[in-house]
Amino acid sequence: MTSTTPVRRRRPRSRGLRRALPFVLPFLALFAIVYLVPTVYAVVQSLFAVKRSGLGLGGVQVDFVWFGNYLRAFSDPGFLGSLGRVLLIGVIQVPLMLIIALALALLIDSRVATGKRFFRLAFFVPYGLPGVIAALVWSFLYAPTLSPVVQAAKAVGIDLSFVSDGMIPFSIANILTWAWTGYNMILLYSALQAIPADIMEAAALDGCTGWRAALQIKVPLVRPALLMTLVFSIIGTAQLYNEPITMKSIAPNLPSDYTPIMAAMKWLSANDFNYAATLSVIVGAVVCLLSVFVFRASAKRVD
Repeated sequence: MTSTTPVRRRRPRSRGLRRALPFVLPFLALFAIVYLVPTVYAVVQSLFAVKRSGLGLGGVQVDFVWFGNYLRAFSDPGFLGSLGRVLLIGVIQVPLMLIIALALALLIDSRVATGKRFFRLAFFVPYGLPGVIAALVWSFLYAPTLSPVVQAAKAVGIDLSFVSDGMIPFSIANILTWAWTGYNMILLYSALQAIPADIMEAAALDGCTGWRAALQIKVPLVRPALLMTLVFSIIGTAQLYNEPITMKSIAPNLPSDYTPIMAAMKWLSANDFNYAATLSVIVGAVVCLLSVFVFRASAKRVD
């Protein structure tokens, strides 16, 4: 009688995991250092408050205040106003920008379009400019004493102001739309290019062509790309900072806490680091909730 020893077989899954680990670890380490550690640190700091005595000349005491900073934030009219302004800009600008980007992508993707390379580059160029430079150029066009648009309107008897309290949100939304439409158009155009040709050929045989094919076939198929651009746009709008801070030079009526990021920077400059961390955590939480809501609302699968 011969005895056989069991042969141990390595699991393919664990073997693949070990092979992939050296490639994944650098990303995980960078992600933890750049994102997770600062986030956890900000959350911890938001639970404390610094109290100074003697008009700031005395000792410094750090107290654990639980959610006191959050209660202070949600009763701060300046911060609540900044959230409302960013929400207004997002509601105005994001849908308009995505509609324009989708329309441009559909036009370039059409069979009758000519000069596709030129128009792709032309639409993408504004995104290549730094945000501060774009804001400076638009500030020149918005400035009451420098803008040729304002001067032309004044010549025909029209009192036009791009920096009044009611017009500032629309002026900022215009800068964002001009800068980011080309970027989103490229993403949507790439998704359109991935649509199998046989699907469009079958639609043409059924008599579905032109804008009808674009709206009924192409748009539903690029729905995941639309969802991605929508989430990216929500995140970008919540981080609004460069445009309003640049426009302060031509709009003195623009408050220093016009956006949540500007409000956090305001308190950071005032050495209230704990309250600034609280505002940052709230902004991050709001963005996460909005992103989850968008994904849940668009949970319909595209086969």
